Amino acid sequence: MELTADVAGLRKEYTLRGLHRNELDRDPFLQFGRWFDESVRTAGDREPNAMTLATASKQGTPSARIVLLKGFSERGLIFFTSYESRKARDLAENPRAALNFHWPWLERQIQIEGSVEKVSREESEIYFNKRPIGSRLGAIVSKQSSIIESREVLEHKLEQVAAEYRTSTPPVPELWGGYLVCPERFEFWQGRENRLHDRFLYSRKTGGGWQIDRLSP
Repeated sequence: MELTADVAGLRKEYTLRGLHRNELDRDPFLQFGRWFDESVRTAGDREPNAMTLATASKQGTPSARIVLLKGFSERGLIFFTSYESRKARDLAENPRAALNFHWPWLERQIQIEGSVEKVSREESEIYFNKRPIGSRLGAIVSKQSSIIESREVLEHKLEQVAAEYRTSTPPVPELWGGYLVCPERFEFWQGRENRLHDRFLYSRKTGGGWQIDRLSP
């Protein structure tokens, strides 16, 4: 089967701006915060907190999906999911991950790599109880990444759970919660003309602090 689109001919020139070393904060967490705030201000109806999460099993089999950033501090970046999901199984075997934020309206990307750990149960409960009721019920109903018979089975379970908790607060599922990605590496990418993009890598120094290097595009 052939694609109808001329894939090889699809291209875009990046002309919005450049990125220079003297514009960078020495702390990658602060630099991330600057870029993230700008992405939020300019996103419109897009999701600036959407990020690709890449994990791998202990055999090295990779998998990637889009998840939503739900917290950020000097500790790291937080997302929430089912602890029965494929990503959770990967992280149980190999607690390392890579994240990628892509903001095409700013012609920017940020790549982050680091170790991963679960957040506290209390932290997971606080966030869970802030979610819309439909999202909370969905988390109870779904055994994420498992095979299901049909959409109808899923919707029937949702109806049952909604009826069960019509007059009470749904509990946080035991196998649901947050993960904290603890960065060891940040890369800030700004698109430039002729594919000569600006790329700056922050890597942790052995004695503390961060090394900043410009990478070839």
